[in-house]
Amino acid sequence: MQVPFARRIKKLMPYSLFGRALMILVLPLVLVQIFAIYMFYDRHWDSVVRNMSNTLAGETSVLVHTYLDAPPDQRLKRVSELADMMGIGVELDTDKDTVFARGEGQRAYPEFYAQMSSRFDMPFMVRRVGSEQDILISILVDEGALHLRTGKKRLVSSTTYIFIMWMAGSAIVLLGIAIVFLRNQIRPIRQLAQAAERFGMGQDIPDFRPRGAAEVRQAGRAFLVMRNRIERQVATRTDMLAGISHDLRTPLTRIKLQLAMMGIEPKVRKALEGDVSDMEHMIQEYLDFARGEGQETSEMIELMDYLQGITESYTHHQQPVHLQAAQMVQVSLRPKAMRRALQNVIDNALRYGQRADILVSADTHRVQIIIDDAGPGIDVSQFETVFRPFTRLESSRNIETGGAGLGLSIAQDIVQAHGGRIELSNREGGGLRVCVELPLVQV
Repeated sequence: MQVPFARRIKKLMPYSLFGRALMILVLPLVLVQIFAIYMFYDRHWDSVVRNMSNTLAGETSVLVHTYLDAPPDQRLKRVSELADMMGIGVELDTDKDTVFARGEGQRAYPEFYAQMSSRFDMPFMVRRVGSEQDILISILVDEGALHLRTGKKRLVSSTTYIFIMWMAGSAIVLLGIAIVFLRNQIRPIRQLAQAAERFGMGQDIPDFRPRGAAEVRQAGRAFLVMRNRIERQVATRTDMLAGISHDLRTPLTRIKLQLAMMGIEPKVRKALEGDVSDMEHMIQEYLDFARGEGQETSEMIELMDYLQGITESYTHHQQPVHLQAAQMVQVSLRPKAMRRALQNVIDNALRYGQRADILVSADTHRVQIIIDDAGPGIDVSQFETVFRPFTRLESSRNIETGGAGLGLSIAQDIVQAHGGRIELSNREGGGLRVCVELPLVQV
């Protein structure tokens, strides 16, 4: 029973740090206010109302008994004199047809009605008059109805409502101050999270500076140190690979020149030149994988026009690549890097599935580029394996039939650098589906 209850409590908890911090401040305040109001009503309110009702009921009893004990010709005069000292107006209604509603006033003034019931055997009623600012107490006597009129404040204490309003007002002011303060404290954390997200997507963050509390500033400085180390590492690796590329291509170029100058049979020379060309292609793929196209800056691009350009480069060479019309959407991309990733996926679709159908779908937070082929598909157990570098499901090592095994690895690296993900699935009608999902982020 404890686990489901704990889960229900977690579902009720706010998900954001701002919501949780605000709840930590507001919840104790609300509980204290509720407890204070309850104690006030239970102790003070009941005590005040009881005393006020008892006092007014006692004064009413004195006036009625004075009226009944006085001579008939002096009753009204004596009661009026005494009532004036009490601040109560007196009037005698001799109309015998006056109807006394039994229980009238009991619901509005239960304590006073109970006090009156304990003191009088004769019928009486209590009702509000004078725009509900006065109370009229009517008692049935022999001559008719004796009306006693007094202010409502004799039974209702306005300080109670003022007290509640002050408590509620102070709580609202405190809540407003807490919201402003918490927003200022949460803003640096959000800025740090946005900076980390943008850096993970390869976007520039020149305007980020550590702000906020000491702990948040410490985290911001640690992020800047990490960013600088990563950028230095990437720059060092890129420079190193540029040197390796030059060192490898120079002897390959020398070999190609020597093959052209050597007097050997055309078939042998063509085979050797093919081997050299394969080596150049493999070296280029290795270097592209290690470099990761990390130096390119992001741009806001109309995705459909961008995909249309990629598709036309294939259809120009009579290759079966089709783009289905979809909604126009702006997305932040590094154009050359993403083009290489999509071309790697499309090339695989053409190599193993004979065709590539491209579909785009988008919502408010993400866009999906779906590439379907008509091939045999891939076993589910191999979905993760194909993304590993130098992994080929095709058993031979012929570069013409399976490449170097880096196409999907490069594509995954580029997509993840954009803050997205790439997933595989087998279609129901046959063929493989590659889904490239990218976030829609304002830059």
